[in-house]
Amino acid sequence: MSGMSATQRRTRSTPRGRKKVVDEAREFAIGVARIADEQKTEGVAVLDLRGLSNLADYFVIGTGTSGRQMHATLDRIDEHATQLGRVAFSREASGGTSWLLADYVDVVVHLFDEEHRAYYDLDGLWGDAPRVTWQSNGADRE
Repeated sequence: MSGMSATQRRTRSTPRGRKKVVDEAREFAIGVARIADEQKTEGVAVLDLRGLSNLADYFVIGTGTSGRQMHATLDRIDEHATQLGRVAFSREASGGTSWLLADYVDVVVHLFDEEHRAYYDLDGLWGDAPRVTWQSNGADRE
């Protein structure tokens, strides 16, 4: 439970009646990764930054196939967030459609075009951050 704030922790009853601590930020990040994957975003990664950065607890990073696809993906993520009672603290498009960002405070979503993902290399910059395994279409992804 270390590394989780009180707003990120909640308990959930399991089928056997035991309480389980749930990291809401992690669940949201995994949900965002699944949405990005469903929207044909390539190379989706979820980085666990807890204990490594004060910027956020998780980064979700993906490569879009076009500006239109990237904007549509971010719109779908915003819809999902709204359903969960989350609102983006900020949403930015740096350089038009080369890098889109949505900051949900504990989860930050980065959608890049291929060139800018390689240039900024957040995956490498945060190379010591554990990758969160998430499931898509019946297969585990990292």
